[in-house]
Amino acid sequence: MNETEKILLILDLDETLIHATEKKLEIEPNFQYAEYYVYKRPHLIEFLTEMSQYFKLAVWSSADDKYVKDVVELIKPTELELEFIWARSRCTTRRDYELDKYVREKRLKKVKKQGFRLEKSLIVDDSPEKTRDNFGNAIYVLPFEGNQNDNELISLSEFLKSIKDSDNVRRIEKRGWRNVKTAYNNV
Repeated sequence: MNETEKILLILDLDETLIHATEKKLEIEPNFQYAEYYVYKRPHLIEFLTEMSQYFKLAVWSSADDKYVKDVVELIKPTELELEFIWARSRCTTRRDYELDKYVREKRLKKVKKQGFRLEKSLIVDDSPEKTRDNFGNAIYVLPFEGNQNDNELISLSEFLKSIKDSDNVRRIEKRGWRNVKTAYNNV
């Protein structure tokens, strides 16, 4: 597969790839960052390594820029190259009247301005309100809060491999992704 044909897979950080908390859980953390105990989601390294074979990878979080950059460097395999690591400064703050709070949105038009086609971009997040303008590109995962029996990344890996060759990810129904057992070919 030509590198330019790979889909861009943008991954959220907190509650998607890791769980960071000021209150230590009953299990030992993978590491500490400032006042946070950080727990990697089970199967994280295998997931990142395998997905890097099929996708261009990036991380985009709404958390503090320094925190995101530092934590990503601590959790990713050293040989893994990411397209970008974006954080709060790349988000757009919007008032969500339904939730009665301000939300830091991840708007994919910013990714498009970097030369990535939206038809070949996916964003994985546990917070639908942060990607609501990108519904056709979003895959929503269950939040990770430290459960060491979590298998979400294994399930996600299987689904992503089934759509890795898609010409337009926006045409793929992703709401029931955990139940998809057949491969999509050039959807």
